Amino acid sequence: MPASPWMLRSVLPAASTVGAWTARSAALALAVVLGTGCGGDDGEGPAVREDAAYELSISLEGSLQNPAFSPDGTAIVFTRFRGGYNVGPADLYVYELASGTLRESVADGSDNVNLPGSAWSPATGQIVFSSSREPHDEIYVIDAAGGPGDEVRVTGRADHVAYEPSLSPDGLAVVFESHAVDVEDNGVIMVVRLDGTGGYRALTAAGDDCRQPNWSPAGDTIVYQRRTGSAWELWRVAPDGSDPARIAAGAGDQTDASFDGAGAWIVFSGNGGVLDLANVFAVPLGGGTPVQLTRSSGYDGAPSVSPGGDRLAFEACAGDPDGSAGTRLWLLELPAWPPGQ
Repeated sequence: MPASPWMLRSVLPAASTVGAWTARSAALALAVVLGTGCGGDDGEGPAVREDAAYELSISLEGSLQNPAFSPDGTAIVFTRFRGGYNVGPADLYVYELASGTLRESVADGSDNVNLPGSAWSPATGQIVFSSSREPHDEIYVIDAAGGPGDEVRVTGRADHVAYEPSLSPDGLAVVFESHAVDVEDNGVIMVVRLDGTGGYRALTAAGDDCRQPNWSPAGDTIVYQRRTGSAWELWRVAPDGSDPARIAAGAGDQTDASFDGAGAWIVFSGNGGVLDLANVFAVPLGGGTPVQLTRSSGYDGAPSVSPGGDRLAFEACAGDPDGSAGTRLWLLELPAWPPGQ
């Protein structure tokens, strides 16, 4: 089978400081040490943060990844890889931000993985994720209040795998990344209704190699990443496959894109063409100069903005997370949104 989708996420080599957030006060530019290693002692030196982000106090071993906010912004769902960064088995957890309450949602010994961004439906209360349980990766949903064994499978094709899912705002359809079984490249963005009516619809061509789709809050746009030569670029498309267009977002790789609560801005992992490791950036949906939101000498990625635009959740590591014990989850209070206001 193809490499797991989360193993295809870029940790982005080489980049620069692109666009400071002008509204951030000097008080937020305090240097903070981001521990050693990436969730464990793997020999990495400490990273220095020049933002006000803080680590969430989650008492779980393993690599904590892919935070996605609840519709009311009070909780996050995330993936815990038990064996280290992108090393399964993987489970889904829900974490209440105010109380620190942690609840296991999905855990069956396979790789169960959610996508940052639109993973938790405001209309139905369901959470969408992919699972590697036999015979191959497919999409599942579970009620946010559910537990292990309550999940329901959505996709089921003998010759194709499905992962990296995102729910439509009404909770009736899911957009996801599709590959032929045992084919690692040529990702296709596809949509299917949860009730199965209408069949599977491809929004992109196989030759474009597209990944990690995320649905906008209004339901009228889907953002995704597309390989162009050796780089990943951000693109957008309508849910019926019309009007595909590139989103100009500066230099370097751009991955892990998701929308803000208003659907006007996109947050993503990038390096601006000059950073050694990815940080989190934002860019208007129509494209423009990206604004750097996090500032770390280490890796920041897989971002999600809270529905109210006041918080940014992301995974972070003191160095390159590949081959490490894993990332932890961090939160940044946003002084103003949109950036620069």
